Amino acid sequence: MSAATCPKLRILLILTALLVMAACGSTGTKACPLSTGCGCLASNACIAPQYVFAAGNGQVLSFPIESSGALGTSKSTTGPTPTFGMAALNNQFLYVGNPVPDVSGEVDAWAINLSNGNLTTVPGSPFLLGPLTLAGGVAANPFAGVIYVADSGKVDALQADATGALKPINGSPFAAGTNLYLTLDPQNRFLFTSVDDPPGGVFAFTMDSTSGALTAVPGSPFLPLPNYPGNTQPGQVVVDATGSFVFTPLTITGQVAAFAINAPGGTLTAVPGSPFTAGNRPLAAATIDSFLYVSNTQDGTISGYSINPTNGVLAPLNGSPFAIPAAVILANPFTNVLYVSGAAGISAYTIDLQSGGLTPVAGSPFPAPGVTAMTFIP
Repeated sequence: MSAATCPKLRILLILTALLVMAACGSTGTKACPLSTGCGCLASNACIAPQYVFAAGNGQVLSFPIESSGALGTSKSTTGPTPTFGMAALNNQFLYVGNPVPDVSGEVDAWAINLSNGNLTTVPGSPFLLGPLTLAGGVAANPFAGVIYVADSGKVDALQADATGALKPINGSPFAAGTNLYLTLDPQNRFLFTSVDDPPGGVFAFTMDSTSGALTAVPGSPFLPLPNYPGNTQPGQVVVDATGSFVFTPLTITGQVAAFAINAPGGTLTAVPGSPFTAGNRPLAAATIDSFLYVSNTQDGTISGYSINPTNGVLAPLNGSPFAIPAAVILANPFTNVLYVSGAAGISAYTIDLQSGGLTPVAGSPFPAPGVTAMTFIP
């Protein structure tokens, strides 16, 4: 049986790749000047410091972010092994997907102490998704207070209460293709999931602004290579900073698919020239400003692209691919820093917003073994 026909085998293969390398929204926040070393809530009240959270290898690490983008000394909390995704909700709660193969997928939840980065287990955690489920990527809708979890053939939507406890919203789970990764657009209008069912594609949903309920966009899934005879096996799916374009690496073909988002309906249209050339086994992706970065897990490199703001066409950056092994990529737009997890830990790179070039931050890499998911709070 091939990975293309067995979702659990596909998951095990990806997890193996992530662990070897390491051995996805808007939060309604506003950036402060970098010199202040903090982020701001919508109320303009500063939070200092910021934190990066990293999960994998049976633990969740919280790192304070220094003004340079360097990571301070981490604090560790017991967590799942392994995980595909994590998300923070309104700077209050942290949620991490726990696949628990062949048992029941679940979501682990913690309350975040903004003063020191400590995590406290939310009462009732972990929250079970039900039998024969497999928690994948996690995304947060801050306006509806809903957590979305990629699952086997569906998307789970869970409402968070004032304590951070989760319960399914009406209509959950929502039918989708077999998916491991999902993301929201910056304006919280749409949810997109990667689809592993042959030939591979992107499933789109509109989101109810109040309840967070999902409605499938007609035409889903949208295919990057409609006539491909096998399975392209899309990886992480991401949206650009303007909410205009969707990107996903195609793990099997070594390419990156790019789609334009047609608002208000949410249908996707392939951008001219898509899919674009990447390296071998591209999997993780991140966007920041007008740039896209994709990890080529077999090559131990990161492909960098500029995004044409008019049509979404990708152009390789000077120096790309960069000789940076990465299992997971996280872009922090508040500090213009790219974090990548690899065998040596988490490395930080300052992003030149003119060229997209990457410059190592002093002190990298920062100790973090076996990381397979990252997120941050401002």
